Amino acid sequence: MSNVTLIVLCAGNSTRFGLQTKKQWLRIDNQPLWLFVTKRLDNLYKFNKVIITSSKDELSYMQNFSDDYEFVAGGDTRQQSMKNSLKNVDSEYVMVTDVARACIPENVITSLIDSKEKADCIVPTLKVSDTVIYNEETINRDNVKLIQTPQLSKTTVLKAALETEEEFTDDSSAIKANGGSIFYVEGSIKSKKLTFGDDLKELSCLKAPSQNFFTGTGYDIHPFEENKKMYLGGINIDVPYGFKAHSDGDVLIHSVIDALLGASGAGDIGEFFPDTDDEFKNIDSKILLQEIVKFIYNVGYEIVNVDLTIIAQQPKINPYKNEIKKTIASLLNLEKQFVNIKATTAEKLGFIGRKEGVAVQSIATLKYYDWTKK
Repeated sequence: MSNVTLIVLCAGNSTRFGLQTKKQWLRIDNQPLWLFVTKRLDNLYKFNKVIITSSKDELSYMQNFSDDYEFVAGGDTRQQSMKNSLKNVDSEYVMVTDVARACIPENVITSLIDSKEKADCIVPTLKVSDTVIYNEETINRDNVKLIQTPQLSKTTVLKAALETEEEFTDDSSAIKANGGSIFYVEGSIKSKKLTFGDDLKELSCLKAPSQNFFTGTGYDIHPFEENKKMYLGGINIDVPYGFKAHSDGDVLIHSVIDALLGASGAGDIGEFFPDTDDEFKNIDSKILLQEIVKFIYNVGYEIVNVDLTIIAQQPKINPYKNEIKKTIASLLNLEKQFVNIKATTAEKLGFIGRKEGVAVQSIATLKYYDWTKK
């Protein structure tokens, strides 16, 4: 069995990336970038274990994609994410890479593995070909190296080096500061780091996202409650009763949320906003929908359209349909034409027909965010 564990760091917020989707969730054909990078490296070497760090908010969703890897909640910094992951490493060596290094060639991985006994940390580097200025003085460029990942370290040495409050930008800096030894191998220009959106043009190993569409349905139903404001589709309906619910009870928005989560394969509204949590008691459902829309865009989708059916004996829906449509379109970042609202009665049958509540059924269509056109 291999004595090397692979850690793929994917918990970042992509604050410098400049596109609407987090870099780790860009789709490469049908795979998110983090899975593409992980599988690519996993195919180059038989690791003892593969650990993937994720944003806490996306951990459950990320786990849906594979049972072959171990998933760990990352921290607020790269270093904290590493420390969280290293708790699960029991192999002699650990290789750490950033998801932003998408096209690492096989020879770099081979060089790292072959050199693992030469120092506490093995690091790929690039030489500098341009003139280098430091503090307005020209320095010898032969003394300058550009550090890359992945880096291969002795596990015990790396764990010890990270037991500090000082933040380091890579493994080798931490190990060197702690008195460890470093050995440099030749890196590759193909291992370019994906930092800004424009960097995508230089990563030839990445395929465009597939043109698939994804459909999800949502359904919600709530009984009436006297002497409570009614909110439906984000607007106040002028009646002397509202919906009995943990939140404001906006049955339409709850249905839309479930449709969006269904299309993205992300579960249901209760997994994100449990009705046992006081944080969401009487909350404005528009806030919940805004959070889900942010999530949908973050993990690599665009919303194409929604189609909503309101089933109500009362109140009358038609006077409010246009305002509801405008509100939902705004919340979903869609043009109004891509939100359709239908209203019908229950023909006086059942729970709804007895004027005891309202139900809403929603259908949402998503597609992958096409980063090749940005």
